[in-house]
Amino acid sequence: MPTSSHQPTYPAQVRITEVGLRDGLQSEAAFVPTATKVALLERLMDAGVRHFEATSFVSPRAVPQLRDAAELLATVRRRPGVQLSVLAPNRKGVERALAADADEAVVFLSASETHNRKNLNRSIADSLQDMREIAEIARGAPMRLHGAIACAFGCPFEGDVALDQVEAIARQFAELGFSGLTLGDTTGMATPPLVRATVQRLAARVPQLPVALHFHNTRGLGLANVMEGLALGVTRYESALAGTGGCPFAPGATGNVCTEDTVHLMEQLGVQTGIDLDALCEAGRELERVLGRTLPGQVMRAGPRLRRYAAEAQAAAVG
Repeated sequence: MPTSSHQPTYPAQVRITEVGLRDGLQSEAAFVPTATKVALLERLMDAGVRHFEATSFVSPRAVPQLRDAAELLATVRRRPGVQLSVLAPNRKGVERALAADADEAVVFLSASETHNRKNLNRSIADSLQDMREIAEIARGAPMRLHGAIACAFGCPFEGDVALDQVEAIARQFAELGFSGLTLGDTTGMATPPLVRATVQRLAARVPQLPVALHFHNTRGLGLANVMEGLALGVTRYESALAGTGGCPFAPGATGNVCTEDTVHLMEQLGVQTGIDLDALCEAGRELERVLGRTLPGQVMRAGPRLRRYAAEAQAAAVG
């Protein structure tokens, strides 16, 4: 069969936001001490990560793992050029984020009515009204507001999500002056064609709002979707150290796309991230030690593509 000689043009550089300390840890039953979280955060800074979703100002009853959000931000050593974002689902959360001097608050709702009610106990209309109130609270403050749409590529309760719905929510964020928008693949329902259709729609209809992509690897398509985003020129991605995470309010949601695997992919495509892959892999192994179990990340285990082994040692091991 004839093959196409067309090669996609990828961005020269991308921005990766590490969400492992928030999305990756939020469902962990055993509380990870604040000092351990801070040590991991600073280790990732040392590896060259410059953008984090570091924690969340949600109800401690709903997500006890993140009850130390304010303490974490107060303890970590801030560094020039490093952005510490926090998830803040409502007005109270944004007020707490402001008080804690977060650099950015990520305010989210779902494109699915059912998921939004299950996750936020609000209708989409009520959540949009909350966004308007939040935008007013943050007006003039140094903290930026970033929007996020959960279930942007499908809902485990409703199935496909209409592009019109995603666009309508994105328009609201743009009109309220949010600095950017994350499209969340909450249960790994995204596919490359869905990514293409959604990104192209928003680029055409809401071009003033930069889009970030947040994929889960529930069905093994995480990096394929990243590749599609790159081919479309998207330069912002969210991923989790060692592939941890998954939405606690979505059945079957396994981990996020792994940061180490994503950085390795970028390196193989000639796309710069500014992140040291070896140091990142060591941080992933440290997170395994902290959590006491094997995590899904692959490159931290196998090494980069050109990792070499002594042939004699391998022969002896097989023998």
